[in-house]
Amino acid sequence: MTLALLCSGQGRQDRAMFDLFVDDARAAPILTEAGALLGQDIRTFLQTVDDATLFANRTSQILCVTRGLVAAACLAPTMPFTVAGYSVGEMTAWGVAGVWTPEQTLRLTASRAEAMDAASGPNDGLGFVRGLACDHVEALVAGFDCAIAIVNPGQLFVIGGARETVQRCCAAAMEEGAIAARPIAVHVASHTRRLSHAVGVFRAQLETSEPARPVRGRTLITASDASIVSGQRDLPGLAAQIDTMIDWAATLEALVERGVDRLLELGPGTPLADMVRTTYPALAVRSFDDFRSLQGVAGWIAGTAYGA
Repeated sequence: MTLALLCSGQGRQDRAMFDLFVDDARAAPILTEAGALLGQDIRTFLQTVDDATLFANRTSQILCVTRGLVAAACLAPTMPFTVAGYSVGEMTAWGVAGVWTPEQTLRLTASRAEAMDAASGPNDGLGFVRGLACDHVEALVAGFDCAIAIVNPGQLFVIGGARETVQRCCAAAMEEGAIAARPIAVHVASHTRRLSHAVGVFRAQLETSEPARPVRGRTLITASDASIVSGQRDLPGLAAQIDTMIDWAATLEALVERGVDRLLELGPGTPLADMVRTTYPALAVRSFDDFRSLQGVAGWIAGTAYGA
């Protein structure tokens, strides 16, 4: 068995996203650091903020990275594994690999989000188009001054630009035969040139972070080109990810080529697990959110239990 952990991006956070971990002491320091960055105990925060705050860029990135770090800390896998992250989930992946402590990872995530917000237009955002060929989507987004941000399996493309033009581009995609297309709850045009001014700012933050090499037995791969991360020399690529298209379909293909046959999405949500189920139906794949207990997750990884 070869295990991969998939670190989720933003947009699927919810108010119960830490309920599975609240009584686990391993989660406490990570949740405390996240609360400090958000200015309030994280569980109180989730129960009291409005939806606009819950899905704001900085909040979203901190919450989603916190969820992945907490899930990995409470699972504490002892077998070797590969880890990869989708969008801001790549920050989670570096933390899970042991390049930074969870606290460092969260602070750098906050810096990343702040740099992106400063560079972003006030009405930027993302959408998705499903069911058109890549060259068709490339031509479509060019006509609306948008760009492809993420290439997913199954002709699923995340697109970025000004929210009004993203909405019009999605409407045009439906008229041209897309299966589905609409804006999503992400309020920056991640992985497009609209955020180029954030790259240098975040790179300067990363250069002071003193990254370690990944912990022995933990292989970290990038979502930009599926290369193996060793530490300091890979920081420029992590910064450049902010304004560079991600080929997540190629990342999943690289995991399969490495012999991965069991994949676990750390959450929140199940979108990465759903992609793998559809694209590679022979693989064993689950999300943390499929389970009701940590014991259930650990049992599934060990191959001794398959129920939720």
